[in-house]
Amino acid sequence: MAVITADRPIRRRRRGARRVLFEMRKEWSAYAMLSPSILLMGIFTLFAAGFAFYLSFHRWDVLNPAKPYVGLQNYRELKNDAYFRQAVKNTAYFTLGTVPLSVVFGLLIALLLNRQIRGRAVFRTLFYLPVVTPLIVSGLIWKWVLDGDFGLLNYYIGKIGISPQLWLSNPSLAMPSVIMVSVWATVGFTMLVYLAGLQAIPQEYYEAAAVDGAGGWKQFRHITLPLLAPSTFFVTVYLIISSFQVFDQIFVMTNGGPLRATTTVVYYIWQAGFQQFTMGYASAMAYGLFAIIFVFTIIQVVIYNRRTDA
Repeated sequence: MAVITADRPIRRRRRGARRVLFEMRKEWSAYAMLSPSILLMGIFTLFAAGFAFYLSFHRWDVLNPAKPYVGLQNYRELKNDAYFRQAVKNTAYFTLGTVPLSVVFGLLIALLLNRQIRGRAVFRTLFYLPVVTPLIVSGLIWKWVLDGDFGLLNYYIGKIGISPQLWLSNPSLAMPSVIMVSVWATVGFTMLVYLAGLQAIPQEYYEAAAVDGAGGWKQFRHITLPLLAPSTFFVTVYLIISSFQVFDQIFVMTNGGPLRATTTVVYYIWQAGFQQFTMGYASAMAYGLFAIIFVFTIIQVVIYNRRTDA
């Protein structure tokens, strides 16, 4: 009996060791499966971000291997760069035009398609199709539609007596045209998020409000909107970050013109890095854009936390 008693702790330790080895094997197999994605992320995201931060303190024209250290000179030049300031203003204009419209129209469409209407699934699919369509393809199609000479939009507005417009060649119309295309491309995403939020609201709340005599507007104001606050916060943060990084539509539809009216920060970074080959200055602009996005995100998080705590 003494031998058996002495062997029990040994067998328990062995079983524990085998269990630990088994768990480690499961973890390593998971890491092995994830290794291609981790490798790609490490090279094209982490290394690229670190190398860009390194370049922001140097001057490099890609063709010359020398990278002289200039310290904060690239960041100082940003303050005196009139084109960069204009790009920031254009990006802010694009963001202020795109985000509210996408949020409002996405919410309205979600409210409509959350009802029991005929063909609801078809309409949801149609509204979501622009989201899965590559922006390059969408931009090419809309560039043809908005063409000042042979565009479909000018053709149809001419039928109702409106004179043709230079949608993408007029400095005052180019950015609103890009905003319209961007809202068309993103409203399906906001609709989907709001639909998920609406379907998560218990119907008992609306039934209790109806019993108390609350009409549709009061139910929407006091039940729907407050309970959709997390969805609104997520959509707003996502759209602001995406809007500050707008590039595809600008590149395809306007090339930053006319008269730099649609040159956004990311497009200007692309021009500095891949047309003028000033990679150090382009990297400094990229980190300046990162700082702007980071500040806006922090402000939104603080405002959202204060509202939820209140």
